[in-house]
Amino acid sequence: MSKAFTREDDPLDEDPGIEPQTPPGTRNYVTPAGHARLKSELKSLVEVERPELLKTIAWAAANGDRSENADYLYGKKRLREIERRIRFLMKRLEIAEVVDPRDQREDRVFFGATVTYSDRQGEEHTVSIVGTDEVDPARGRVSWVSPIARALLKSREGDVVTLRTPAGAESLEIVEVRYEELK
Repeated sequence: MSKAFTREDDPLDEDPGIEPQTPPGTRNYVTPAGHARLKSELKSLVEVERPELLKTIAWAAANGDRSENADYLYGKKRLREIERRIRFLMKRLEIAEVVDPRDQREDRVFFGATVTYSDRQGEEHTVSIVGTDEVDPARGRVSWVSPIARALLKSREGDVVTLRTPAGAESLEIVEVRYEELK
């Protein structure tokens, strides 16, 4: 195929991925550890990955025909992905509001709380309420805008809250609320 009929910046080439969203008019809360991870990823992309990739692209471009040069084509695609991620991280860090859970002196559930609750079967679960950029279900980290976090917010130990799910409403009893450093 002739190069004249292709578009290097075709948005269909890029994997849009799922970018975390905060509700309109709210802040982008983040824990200190989450903020540090975002900054570290940005620094790595800008100072390590992007420069190495630019060297590879320049080398591949110097080899001649770019239309069939896999190093060049893949490098350009990966460069678009990296630059998109850099722009995203810069925007997220710009609007981030760092909230340290250790500074909370409440017995109620707010951002940064680690909450242990029991469901109707009596099983105990523990979740930490974190920012939308820090969600990790495997580690029990849930976004402060998630349904479970919204159900738990502002409750105290001993309270019973209602979690609304597609399967119906479920009652959860708050067993423990604590604020600790999240790593």
